[in-house]
This record gives sequence, structure tokens and C-alpha cells, in this order.
Amino acid sequence: MSLKTQVESGIKDAMRAKDQDQLRALRAIKSLILLEETKGGASGELSADDELKLLTKAAKQRRESADIYKAQNRPDLLEKEEAELAIIEQFLPKQLTEEEVTAKLKEIIARVGATGPSDMGKVMGAATKELAGQADGRVVSTLVKSLLA
Repeated sequence: MSLKTQVESGIKDAMRAKDQDQLRALRAIKSLILLEETKGGASGELSADDELKLLTKAAKQRRESADIYKAQNRPDLLEKEEAELAIIEQFLPKQLTEEEVTAKLKEIIARVGATGPSDMGKVMGAATKELAGQADGRVVSTLVKSLLA
């Protein structure tokens, strides 16, 4: 079942349950999907990879907004962002723990033959492809820096 179908089904369920947080988050996802499908040069259908990128971007936006609201002491807005983030994460693949990411990065470093900080670009290129949607880019970058230091 495609992401769009899952989201539309979730919207119907949220409407029946009168769950405003879930409804708002699902409508935002649907909006992103429709915008992506109709933008210039698009085929009208999204691949699974495109859907993953879309969800990852939406989750990242929610995390950044939540951080800002936390820093500005706005618990009302923070709560909304965290609720939407939780719903978006239901559609994302399971996030890897820091230990699992470190293990995968060690494999990638060995495979690419990286020896020092100058090889960070090679490692990050391979890591972002392999860990797409499974780990936050900031975490991956930080771990790569520490492993190559």
C-alpha cells in the first residue's frame, strides 16, 4: 500500500475519532505528497525513495521547530510539534540506535578505505545512502567525525 493511500486512510480514521493532532499531521503529509506529485516535471506518482525523503524532511522540520519552541519556552507550540512528529515517525522506518549507527559506520569506513578526516566526504556519501531514513544526518555526521579523528 502506498504512503498516499495509508495517509488518506489515516485521515478518515482521525476524522471519525475526532483526533485533531493526528488529523493535522496527516493532512500536512498529504499536502506534501500532492505538492511533490504535481510539481513541474513530476510523473504524478512518487517512488518509495521519494516518499521516504519527503517524510524525513517533514520530521526534520518538526524536530527543528520543537527545538526552537523549547528554547523560547513555548510549551503550547512545542506540544503540537512533538505530537505531529510522533505521527510522522509512524510512517518512517525504525530509527537505529547510536550503537547500531556506529557499527554500520565502521563497516562503511572499512569498505571505502577511509583513514582520516580528509575522507569524511567519501564516508558521508555512502552513509547517507545506506542510512537514509534510519538515522538523523546530524548524528551520522558527528559519529563519522569522531570515528575518523
